[in-house]
Amino acid sequence: MITISIDPIAFTIGSLSVRWYGIMITLAVLSIILWLMWRVKHGAKISYDTILTAALVGIPSGIVISKLLHVIDRWGYYSQNPGQIFSAAGLTIYGAVLGAALAIWIYSKFGNFKFGYFADLVAPGILLAQAVGRVGCTINGCCYGIPTSLPWGVVYTSPNSFAPLGIAIHPTQPYEIIACLIIFAVLLKLRGRFKPDGSLFLVYLSLYSLWRVGVGFLRVGTPFLFGLHQAQVLGLIVVAVAVSWLAYKARWVKVESPVDTEVESGEGSTED
Repeated sequence: MITISIDPIAFTIGSLSVRWYGIMITLAVLSIILWLMWRVKHGAKISYDTILTAALVGIPSGIVISKLLHVIDRWGYYSQNPGQIFSAAGLTIYGAVLGAALAIWIYSKFGNFKFGYFADLVAPGILLAQAVGRVGCTINGCCYGIPTSLPWGVVYTSPNSFAPLGIAIHPTQPYEIIACLIIFAVLLKLRGRFKPDGSLFLVYLSLYSLWRVGVGFLRVGTPFLFGLHQAQVLGLIVVAVAVSWLAYKARWVKVESPVDTEVESGEGSTED
């Protein structure tokens, strides 16, 4: 078995405890912005101002929707502890991604850029951010798996961990890091090979959602509907919608090498 004895609390400032989870989530958000800026540097036709504005719009919305889904999932607890609704704990990846996507889509209706193009551009970066964020989950002990006797099971020993102590459990957080990196590689391979814009983003949602449905059977969680966790239910809904849209509208484009050819609507293109 693998022992994880790292203290999830990185440091304290007075009565404030700063956990590695919060640090890694911050780095995850930063990694998305850096990914987009790196793509712009290598030819993506979108401005730095658009990236920063999208971040200012998407990040707060992602946090709010993420927390909302968590509160709904754990309503039994939050109904008895309403003050915890406004705490920084308890964020869901679906809420973060879908909430941010919705806000940025609305912003795109008023800004000079195409949402589909932007979504395809950012999709691989989201996976990198998820991998970084799961490092924080691994140290934090949250999102932990069910007990296992497999040789790669992990045992948490820090009293500040959210995982049960001294019990070998599935390392579901590292599982997800690996899955995110694999899907990241797949998206890089498919980049530029689907039309219309937005198709690659839906491929990301489909593949990641299938993964979340599967790994949910190895994670400890609260039954939400039909014995499934909330993330599994959302995953099935997202897969159904995304795959249906892809089957109806997406088409394969043969290209020598994926290149960014679209331009922002402010530079002559039209809104999809």
